[in-house]
Amino acid sequence: MQGQGQSQVEGNGDTVVRFGGDAKTERPLGRSIKRGMLCRCPNCGEGRLFRAFLKPVDTCAVCGEEIFHQRADDLPAYLVIVVVGHVLMTGYMLTDMVLRVSPWVHLAIWVPLAVLAALVTIQPIKGGVIGLQWAYRMHGFSGHEDDAIEPIAKPRQNEPTA
Repeated sequence: MQGQGQSQVEGNGDTVVRFGGDAKTERPLGRSIKRGMLCRCPNCGEGRLFRAFLKPVDTCAVCGEEIFHQRADDLPAYLVIVVVGHVLMTGYMLTDMVLRVSPWVHLAIWVPLAVLAALVTIQPIKGGVIGLQWAYRMHGFSGHEDDAIEPIAKPRQNEPTA
């Protein structure tokens, strides 16, 4: 038995067959993350993604894409810690091998660099996370609301009485 699929011809002449559901517009992951990291709308790449430093706009002013339901939560902060931590630790270790200076000098150099690097990278990383969510149709970007799932309560076992 053959499944029913939708065929479409791409620009390079290849035929792509998609199975399992309605035809949704393609949302390339790399392009969406790149647009987000450039602080642009992941849909059109033109509209601004942020209205304040880390506050996303509700809707794109250019294409009207709704962005208010994004849920980046703590992931951007974790990614900033990983990226900045690895880069600065490498710099610290290489500097310490070449220049033998007091720990206070290292503190005076690396703490301001860490704060500055974190502030510079947090907005593009949050934009990339929003682009990732948009590309994967997560948290309302699919066009319908996410259903809340009630946890299933496990029956309590009778505890022995003393």
